[in-house]
Amino acid sequence: MTPETRMNSSLKRLDQEPKRLIMIGGKGGVGKSTCASAIALHFALQGKKTLIISSDPTPSLSDIFETEIGDQETPIKGVQNLYGIEISSDVVLKKWKERFGPEIYEVVSSFASVDYDFVEYIGGAPGIEEEYMLNYILELVESGQYDLVVWDTAPAGHTLRLLHLPQIFLRHLEAATKFYMNLYSYFEKFKESVKLKKGKRTLLEIISGWENLAEKVVNFIRDTQKTDFIIVTIPEALGVRQTERIIQDFDEYQLRVNHLIIN
Repeated sequence: MTPETRMNSSLKRLDQEPKRLIMIGGKGGVGKSTCASAIALHFALQGKKTLIISSDPTPSLSDIFETEIGDQETPIKGVQNLYGIEISSDVVLKKWKERFGPEIYEVVSSFASVDYDFVEYIGGAPGIEEEYMLNYILELVESGQYDLVVWDTAPAGHTLRLLHLPQIFLRHLEAATKFYMNLYSYFEKFKESVKLKKGKRTLLEIISGWENLAEKVVNFIRDTQKTDFIIVTIPEALGVRQTERIIQDFDEYQLRVNHLIIN
């Protein structure tokens, strides 16, 4: 089988098995962003409204497409149906604080004297950034605004961290629940109960919501009908070893890699 035949076979398989999200991973310096851009362009030229989003700390989409791309959805010049986002961890945490910060502060400050900096502390919890990044991607997919989202992930270490995220994140939530219950029990000695303003959820309900969100995200990325993983590597010993480790970790967390690009 010639390299050209293998490439066409791979593209045909992607075309024949349409997904809502394609995640592109691999170690740094293997041409991951270039491959992600080519895949996004391929589907945009087929008439699918496609969004390519990069969470790489040193994104290169703006250079590849010669279009100034920021943290807002930006049309790619000269290509119909193609849009891009380059989003940083700071923006992800900012979005998380905007969504959850006020409610968390409202709940905690109702029974303890805390500064709003408490929200900053919770925002630094292990897995928060990645968890909300995944949720942000999921919201983009489920919005129905795009036929396909192509995610150019950060280098391999970040991708592997995503695999460990549910356990890390849920352990933190369990600790937060115990902390809350200890505080609640303490204040029970002085009050009949801790009551919040009407319409506000308790912290336990918020934590439960986070757990449901984490489970929803994990189920989505494990759904082979909606999500596909493509690993990009290079024909060198180090690249091969790292790719083997990535695939082994994916298997451990029941995530299937269907495509491998050797660049």
